[in-house]
Amino acid sequence: MSDEIRIVDTTGNMFPLAFVTVGMNLILLNLANAGYYPLDSMILAMCLFCGGFGQFFAGTWAWRKGISFAATALTMYGLFFLTLFGLIVFPGFGIGKAPTAIAMGAFMIVWGIFTVFMFIGTLKLYKALQVVFGLLAVLYFLLGAGSLTGNASISSLAAWEGIATGVAALYFGVANVLNDVYGKQVMPI
Repeated sequence: MSDEIRIVDTTGNMFPLAFVTVGMNLILLNLANAGYYPLDSMILAMCLFCGGFGQFFAGTWAWRKGISFAATALTMYGLFFLTLFGLIVFPGFGIGKAPTAIAMGAFMIVWGIFTVFMFIGTLKLYKALQVVFGLLAVLYFLLGAGSLTGNASISSLAAWEGIATGVAALYFGVANVLNDVYGKQVMPI
């Protein structure tokens, strides 16, 4: 008789939670960036709970499964949205000053560089995931350029590109759910 204890991983696929939450968050956030409504508590709550905690939890599930790419990407993007929440909310509570346009531009460009590296990792994975990460990298660079230059046209383009990124992420998340439910590929990924 062996004293070995085996732990069976019964956690589900982390991609649906990760990509449905980030997809919805990006669509709603970028509709605000496009000027359809203000950046209000709905957006802040989405950044905190869906984009932040949803992504972070999905990343920890990927870590539990031993999937380094997903663990790194999902946890980091969860931390991105938690940081974004803090950058917007903290100054209102007297915790630091609001970041300058140059600081926000640098923040977004650094995330764009990180996303390019993550995109390279997707080249061995799903095509739909490549689309999401490719669009996400472009989004970060557009947001950075818009912030650094103050050019409203770049910022407007970033908002629309962000909506497209959100739609692609939502598609990937929903495809994972439906393919799992039906036990076959009903939505190509």
